[in-house]
Amino acid sequence: MMKKKIIISGGGTGGHIFPAIAIADALKSALEQVEILFIGAEGKMEMERVPKAGYSIIGLPVAGLHRKLTLKNLLFPFKLLNSLMKAKKIVNNFKPDAAVGVGGYASGPVLKIANSKGIPTVLQEQNSYPGITNKLLSKKASSVCVAYEGMDRFFPKEKVVLTGNPVRQDINNLHSKRSEGYQFYGLNPDKKTILVLGGSLGSKTLNEAMAGALLFISKADTVQWIWQSGSYYKEQYKNDPVALLPQVVNLSFIERMDLAYACADLVIGRAGALTISEICVAGLPSILVPSPNVAEDHQTKNAMAMVDQGAAKLIPDHEAKDSLIVESLLLAQDTTTLNHLAFNALRLARPDAAKDIAQVIINLINREMS
Repeated sequence: MMKKKIIISGGGTGGHIFPAIAIADALKSALEQVEILFIGAEGKMEMERVPKAGYSIIGLPVAGLHRKLTLKNLLFPFKLLNSLMKAKKIVNNFKPDAAVGVGGYASGPVLKIANSKGIPTVLQEQNSYPGITNKLLSKKASSVCVAYEGMDRFFPKEKVVLTGNPVRQDINNLHSKRSEGYQFYGLNPDKKTILVLGGSLGSKTLNEAMAGALLFISKADTVQWIWQSGSYYKEQYKNDPVALLPQVVNLSFIERMDLAYACADLVIGRAGALTISEICVAGLPSILVPSPNVAEDHQTKNAMAMVDQGAAKLIPDHEAKDSLIVESLLLAQDTTTLNHLAFNALRLARPDAAKDIAQVIINLINREMS
């Protein structure tokens, strides 16, 4: 059997990198002989995370456009041209059987070059509202793997495959880990647990909502909290009066996300694609607070896709500081609504997404070779 060679390009944030690694792992499991090369953006998180997962990566000097006129924006065309030339050289040398784009700065140049050479390309669109790069790339792509129904509004219908977003495998069957989770985080099994996820860097809005609700949190003694304040806000909140309450576990980074989910009766988080996919696979009720600082307001669209299915509640960012904690305390005591949200979230889950995307890639390669 001939060795298959596959490029996976993209990254920029954990939300792009972890699914990309999950796809690579699924390809390794499915193919006896496969060589996978990652292409990322210089200076971004993937340059560190991908080698840790056991894969080779090459960085491109590409960067995104800033919203204001800056020197970086003036350099953008030169970086893009340089990236296209470097991507062409990498593709020519590596000779891939297929190229996969997971979103992020590096996806554009790599898939553009692969498309121009007739190499089969697969796009993985995580969000319910795609960015401009993926819309443009989809015209020449072989397949587009999506996580939401109705994406043929944006992409050619015959190319769309509904796979869901890949998530970490350890968040399946969480019920068996519940007692371990309580022990790990020093929590009381008789209390309701609310998990507040600000992402790896942290969320200013979610942190301000927590810090501003000392009275409510301290008085609600049947509820306990895991509060992820994020690495960016670590110093600011580590001695906050709310963080020091006995019913609050304040962490800048969550090492064992599976155990945090296993303890949770309710999740509060942003509405990034990866967070939502994990909440669904974990089968957890959630209150989503979409970040307003993202392209095309895609987090609100992600959250609304959940709300429309009765799988989550939504609180807008500008209301969160005043109402988020009170709403979450009320919801934590409403078992009927919690069960309803959890049931609908689990109904939307696609735990085999990584395997299904890998199969789409393998089918394309086999079709090209036959």
